[in-house]
Amino acid sequence: MSKKGFESELARKIVSYYLRNPEAADTLEGIARWRLMEEEIHHAVTRVQEALKWLVESGLLIRTTNAASPPLFSLNRHKRAEATQFLLGRRAGTGKQDTSKRDS
Repeated sequence: MSKKGFESELARKIVSYYLRNPEAADTLEGIARWRLMEEEIHHAVTRVQEALKWLVESGLLIRTTNAASPPLFSLNRHKRAEATQFLLGRRAGTGKQDTSKRDS
């Protein structure tokens, strides 16, 4: 196998899954259908968690908790204008484009 094959993103995802689940064993189709989907979900949850944390810390979203369910996230209605500016890529209060890098 070429060096590129060993370093591919897909190969990394497979290895990552098996490192987190060292007792796992599956067929080619099982890995393709379920394991890689699970790996994608794992990474997506991590990215979404980081984004939600930032949005709550910035005040754009509100995190509500209770003992009966997982936390819920909602728009902070008092920050609606700031949220709109965020979507437009502008820094709050300046009207200038925000050129800082953000996850999308």
